[in-house]
Amino acid sequence: MGHDPADRWIDQRRHAPATQRNREPIAACLAEILPKTGLVLEIASGSGEHALYFARRFPALDWLPSDPDPDAIRSIASWREAEGPHNLRAPVALDASAAEWPVAGADAMLCVNMVHISPWAATEGLFAGAARVLRAGAPLILYGPFIAEDIETAPSNLQFDRSLRARDASWGLRDLADVVDLAKGNGFELAERRELPANNLLLHFRA
Repeated sequence: MGHDPADRWIDQRRHAPATQRNREPIAACLAEILPKTGLVLEIASGSGEHALYFARRFPALDWLPSDPDPDAIRSIASWREAEGPHNLRAPVALDASAAEWPVAGADAMLCVNMVHISPWAATEGLFAGAARVLRAGAPLILYGPFIAEDIETAPSNLQFDRSLRARDASWGLRDLADVVDLAKGNGFELAERRELPANNLLLHFRA
């Protein structure tokens, strides 16, 4: 008995439970930061569930997901094939640490939960790439757990940091001051910092 070809797409959809918990708080911030129209480049889109949700939430924006992992690209493509709105573009293979990106320009960039689950070189590449790709005055938005001098680090975040470093010594929660310094070195200023649920921060940078 044959199978509908669409089943192969559906079978490749991955699920990241955290996206269900954090997508609405992130979207509420994005509604105040993103431009009304244009292209949003999402870095390290993972399963693609955020891209799907945000593309639906902001139908006047073109949403371009990306990831360096072929399995993630297949998952994103599967979500797009099965449920994607008209403004969700096909995913592109993009390694944030690469010297060249397959994107010529963008009106905003979003990066959720990559900085702590990747080598520091990925964050360096993120800001360098944003400086090349983002149009003048466009926002660069990061979300995730960070260590900030003026915020007591939650015990759960300290444990998370230890578990990440045990898995890969190049991973771990980043010091917010280091991220801000890196941003400045690439021409970006921290325009806004928002505290979100579960001890996460949303960082809004602009050139």
